[in-house]
Amino acid sequence: MDKRDCVDQWKPVAAMFGVCFALAIVNICLKKALNQGMSHLLIVTYRQSISTIFLTPLAHFWERKCWNNLTGGILCRLFFGGLLGATLTQYFFLVGLKYTSATYTCAFINMAPVFTFILALPLRQEKVNLKNTSGRAKVLGTLICVGGALVLILYKGLPVINAPKSSPVMLQKAKHDTAKWVIGSIILALGGILWASWFLIQARIGKYYPYQYSSTAMLSFCSAVQSAILCAIIERPNSWTLKGPLQISSIVYAGAVGSGLCYVCMSWCVKQRGPVFTAAFSPFIQIFAAIFDVSLLHEQINLGSILGSVLVVVGMYVLLWGKSKEGDLEPDNRNVQEKVGDTNHALSVTTPIDAGSTTSV
Repeated sequence: MDKRDCVDQWKPVAAMFGVCFALAIVNICLKKALNQGMSHLLIVTYRQSISTIFLTPLAHFWERKCWNNLTGGILCRLFFGGLLGATLTQYFFLVGLKYTSATYTCAFINMAPVFTFILALPLRQEKVNLKNTSGRAKVLGTLICVGGALVLILYKGLPVINAPKSSPVMLQKAKHDTAKWVIGSIILALGGILWASWFLIQARIGKYYPYQYSSTAMLSFCSAVQSAILCAIIERPNSWTLKGPLQISSIVYAGAVGSGLCYVCMSWCVKQRGPVFTAAFSPFIQIFAAIFDVSLLHEQINLGSILGSVLVVVGMYVLLWGKSKEGDLEPDNRNVQEKVGDTNHALSVTTPIDAGSTTSV
């Protein structure tokens, strides 16, 4: 292997580490903006607007000939995809982020493949064959991940890092924080389910309109309009103006980098090394966020968060391993089917979990 091939092989790895680092900074910046009292839906509105402005020129340059393929059905799916996958999902995650921490929120982001797998089963977009190792691995990974989620929600545990001092006032505050923690956990779980449902819609959109830049730009535009309307109705902010350099820089960074550059970079990595490779890096977002949480925000990390996060990550990797094994088996199945002349039950390579491995909140 020459030097050039070695560099090309490590480019996707370096790119994914950069994406995880950038997304961790997004979560920290948004946490600080929320602590200043910024409206949740206002954040989503500005973030999606900046994402639209950033992606539209790219869509026009790379996919200008694809606009003729748009239909009313695709636009309708993009509208509901924006509502479920961007507007409501980001709103729930931001509310959960305000009640908990950036590190804790990332644990629920890691559960996206598992939530997608669970929702896809009754819709017959996913199949489980317990006779195969891949099928058993997917079920086992799902159960481990669900167990991790229950630990995250039901067991906070003792503080491990940045433990508060014991005093009557601090103990009362700890009880109040525990109640907020449970509420935030439930909201984050709902956000994860909504995000997983978007992957199922996106899988349909990708079949009829496989143009990532233009579809994401239109989805971001729909989400920006929806968020602005919901913000005016539900939260009714006193001012729509961003206050101070922190709020401005956080929103611009989250829109241009978090929803723009990171998406493009992940899409390139999927093209180079596949969706399983890309999804395998998602726990590093939580690791980077934990470092920033402890050092910059001085957030405490509890035993329940550590145990639950470990279970979630282990379950996710077991599920993704099962998916990769399933992908290895599918070409063999197709060859057998072609030999016997039966093509009516050919398996699909693209699955909702594969689609969900390329996106972040």
